[in-house]
Amino acid sequence: MNTLTVIHDFLRRQVQPGACCIDATAGKGRDTALLCRLAGEQGRVLAFDIQADAIRQTRALLAAEGLRAEVVQDSHANMARYAAPGSVDCIVFNFGRLPGGDPHIFTTAASSLPAIDAGLSLLRPGGVMALALYYGKENGYDEKNAILAHLKALDDRQYTVLACDWLNRPHDPPMPIFVWKEPV
Repeated sequence: MNTLTVIHDFLRRQVQPGACCIDATAGKGRDTALLCRLAGEQGRVLAFDIQADAIRQTRALLAAEGLRAEVVQDSHANMARYAAPGSVDCIVFNFGRLPGGDPHIFTTAASSLPAIDAGLSLLRPGGVMALALYYGKENGYDEKNAILAHLKALDDRQYTVLACDWLNRPHDPPMPIFVWKEPV
């Protein structure tokens, strides 16, 4: 059991065929591919990353699996340029860095907090957001602390936030976090 397993299990329970989904941090494309399979032919999947290598890897994985998504090289903070407010069923984030990529390129609170807010505005009532929060090592704890404080301050009448921690795992294991936008 790990953070990725927990988040993918959550997505399988939440995302229905025909859903509109966003992978806000495409990385190697694994979340994008899962969202494509879950949303199906009638769904729409957008994937974002700032790194050309991540875009290339995501597109290659999708092509190998015969899946279709809109893969955009842009910051997750700009996702609201690509979807209408209240139109998205599910958004996935992996905060940290591209596995196997340049360890000096990683997400920071400066773009991640605006990205979370953009995502919240895009979620339809009843929509969900799943966040894998990688921290420690090169990127330290600043982003983790800022994201947790930001999510804790969300209006509990509009959002439900569940942050999980691996209490018996060493070395800063990534945290799975889930956000539900309350139905109107």
